[in-house]
Amino acid sequence: MTTPTTHLDPEGHSELQAQRLAFIGGGNMASAIIGGLIKTGLAPSHIAVVEPFAEARAKLLADYGVKAQEHADASLQDSTLVVWAVKPQTFREAAALTGAFTAQALHLSVAAGIRSDSIARWLGTERVVRTMPNTPALVGRGISGLFARAAVTTADKALVQSVIATTGEYLWVETEAQLDAVTALSGSGPAYVFYFLEAMVQAGAALGLSVQQSRQLAISTFSGSAELARQSLEPLALLRERVTSKGGTTYAALSAMEHSDVKAQFVQAMRAAGERARELGDEFGAA
Repeated sequence: MTTPTTHLDPEGHSELQAQRLAFIGGGNMASAIIGGLIKTGLAPSHIAVVEPFAEARAKLLADYGVKAQEHADASLQDSTLVVWAVKPQTFREAAALTGAFTAQALHLSVAAGIRSDSIARWLGTERVVRTMPNTPALVGRGISGLFARAAVTTADKALVQSVIATTGEYLWVETEAQLDAVTALSGSGPAYVFYFLEAMVQAGAALGLSVQQSRQLAISTFSGSAELARQSLEPLALLRERVTSKGGTTYAALSAMEHSDVKAQFVQAMRAAGERARELGDEFGAA
């Protein structure tokens, strides 16, 4: 078994310009991908979106010049790739309404938990890729886990990569079960970061800083530390130890966290997220 690797594509996605893409669902994640595609030069006329809510359709038109439609129809038949950006609980119904028009396409699902067996069965095709993105994709800094079924070709994977790379980095996993771990780690991960940032801002304000000062310090510290970790080849533990002098301020803070078992509780929380991802597949992916 090979180790999954992380990629960040360079500028230039010329292979996309001849493609026609359809999005089933036009919410935040679809918008993030569409925005990235438009920035690479893909014409709005090459993007079809099925979105039942009028407000979301109007926003897609205003933001990207993409004309969305309320219902699926035969206009989707020339789509090269169909991106399923629907909620897990609505996927099966959407597939029933759309599948007849998209049998020829490659399918990419961003729906959490819904397994590719269910997707392939509902759509009548084995050309299915699942991805778990995260919300930093909205600013081009996302990270997405990807899993492909056996029928997905090398060319299919290249197309998916060129699409996902417009939102940030991507990482292929070898087993579909690993996507539950991706969901728990990076899919839900931005919420953990914001939760910790909230606590830092609250603490800063309690210690005498303004909320705005605390916010600026917290966000810059978080982003700067993440960039330091990205550029360093050293273990994270060593980077942490270099900030921690025995008996110093950082030592006092980390000792308090260890006393409260924060790390173990955090790991347990992520296990709960992974378990919920598996439950979603069971709950909404039945035949």
